[in-house]
Amino acid sequence: MITRVWHGRTSLDRADHYLQFLLHEGTKEYLQTKGNLSVKVWQRKEEDCCHFWTVTEWAGISAIKNFAGDDYEKAKYYPQDQGVLLEFEEKVSHYETYSVSLPG
Repeated sequence: MITRVWHGRTSLDRADHYLQFLLHEGTKEYLQTKGNLSVKVWQRKEEDCCHFWTVTEWAGISAIKNFAGDDYEKAKYYPQDQGVLLEFEEKVSHYETYSVSLPG
């Protein structure tokens, strides 16, 4: 399993609006892509901005490529991100992911 993590920041006054976008339209394509196992949105407000992360789990790199294309490490943005995000980070992070459970 591979976990893909995207990060973005907004101003505080745009944070609630952007959260609603991410929870609905902004993550719809993830959920509709074959090989996507889960989608989570993380949010952290600070004094001067709000951070967002989309944390998605995938069956493998080929599933991520179905979503992001061959250059799967490149961040993917939507028209609704324009004028809301404070910057456009070029890359996302990918991690090999393992599940752990108690024995027995």
